[in-house]
Amino acid sequence: MSRSERSKVPAQSSPHALRPAGPPSTPLTTVLELTGAQPVQASGFDPARVAVTGIEQRSHAVLPGDLFAGLPGAKAHGARFAADAVARGAVAVFTDAQGAESIGDLGVPVLVRERPREVLGELSAALYGNPSRALRVIGITGTSGKTTTSYLVEAGLAAAGLSTALIGTIETRIGGSRVPSALTTPEAPQLHAMFALMVEQGVRAVVMEVSSHALALGRVDGVRFAVGAFTNLSQDHLDFHRDLDDYFGAKRRLFDPSSPVAARTAVVCVDDEWGARLAADLAGPVTVSTTAAPATSPTAPPATWKVAGAVDAHGGEQRFTADGPDGEVPVRLRLPGRYNVANGLLAVAVCAAAGVEAAVAAPALAEVDVPGRMQRIDLGQDFLAVVDYAHKPAAVESVVATLRAHLRAENPAAPGRLAVVVGAGGDRDAGKRPLMGAAGARGADLLIITDDNPRTEDPAVIRAALRAGALEVPEAERAEVREIGDRAAAVAAAVEWARPGDVVLVAGKGHETGQEIDGVKQPFDDREVLAAAVRRVAGTAHTIHSRSPHGTDAEDLTIS
Repeated sequence: MSRSERSKVPAQSSPHALRPAGPPSTPLTTVLELTGAQPVQASGFDPARVAVTGIEQRSHAVLPGDLFAGLPGAKAHGARFAADAVARGAVAVFTDAQGAESIGDLGVPVLVRERPREVLGELSAALYGNPSRALRVIGITGTSGKTTTSYLVEAGLAAAGLSTALIGTIETRIGGSRVPSALTTPEAPQLHAMFALMVEQGVRAVVMEVSSHALALGRVDGVRFAVGAFTNLSQDHLDFHRDLDDYFGAKRRLFDPSSPVAARTAVVCVDDEWGARLAADLAGPVTVSTTAAPATSPTAPPATWKVAGAVDAHGGEQRFTADGPDGEVPVRLRLPGRYNVANGLLAVAVCAAAGVEAAVAAPALAEVDVPGRMQRIDLGQDFLAVVDYAHKPAAVESVVATLRAHLRAENPAAPGRLAVVVGAGGDRDAGKRPLMGAAGARGADLLIITDDNPRTEDPAVIRAALRAGALEVPEAERAEVREIGDRAAAVAAAVEWARPGDVVLVAGKGHETGQEIDGVKQPFDDREVLAAAVRRVAGTAHTIHSRSPHGTDAEDLTIS
């Protein structure tokens, strides 16, 4: 199958297909100039006669004409897969000295450069014709709210008639084609290939989540961001970052004028101290605040966008007025929680910064649902069942507070009770585990500690850390705490506990459709498992109906 034929594979069938049909052809001499690499094992090859039409660091995804990037990794050196890449059509290998030493004579040039990852982003961009320069790229970073804000912004841009694309934690979407995401932010070769495909298909604006890993590891190098947005910052990823300052420093690369990936316009939520600190460091940022007294820094600018008056929250919807430079705009969201007011206000400000009038963008936000974010499972039962992606201490605390407020609003005289089912991921920041347990124990009536994605860790050790944090909460303020390792059994126990008017929250995995245990991913969807548990209790069969971000039918899940 030729490159052209492979590029026509429907995008939803494989992430490898997200390539342009007509990529540029770049002489290997240009690659050498761009990278400063030195050719070895190139006897008999004229670099001017070798043409590169793509770049890939995953050998199984190589297409004929690709430059294979064999990079050092955490567990193995990518150069070990060079032979497979060449067999699949790679015309050259780009690696470091260590990688080159491990490669035998593959019959193709090997280009050697110290620290090749440092130039991978800019090289990928150049090989695909610097496609981000032809797009309005909006990057959204922060600990929580990236996904929701991205969906809201994309809806606002589409309301103005722009052809849009989305890259994030849940999916990559280009036009009507969707591909589940493996990473919040793809690696540079895949990212720039996607941009080239978008340009080829007439996309004008792309909204993407930008993780701290992507910023620290150079995955977004070579991207020209029109707008960068900051949601908030709280503890996460301290298995990767030294501390919170290092974590913040990675996020800051999207805004720092000295950074090659700094966005032309910065939009910063200053509701927390980190946002206020970031805004104070920048020249002329657009600032957003939902509070009467936002977190401040001595030199932080006043809020450009704020909420005028009170927020009207009722029945899972919220209405508020966004007050910005061009006046007031009404906003309605189908998403509960004060944190979603911040996400919605930030989205309006980002759309305005990207050139779409707030009055045009804001109405579109009312039609947005986000998979696995405060997603209700409604089978006609007499209690509320919710799935949410909250997997960080601050996120757990926020969603619990939102559901508590819902219970008080529904029955002020005798509020219902709240059950929280939560675990924590293995091989990730262990320091947040007791904090998550404490957040659940403080806010719930019943806390069931269970497994999330243990990965290669002992699940019992992870659960013990959550339990220790939960039991540190004073007994008078603490929920009943149970530990049930089997996640499906934990969900079932919470549903069986619920009475009319109560709430059951299953937190941590959200939209995910697998559970990784001992390195093996098994099918597991909290939404399906919760629905099945509700159905068993109710003794009836119903249909769960969810909506796409633009309000059209997206999925009918029948439980029978």
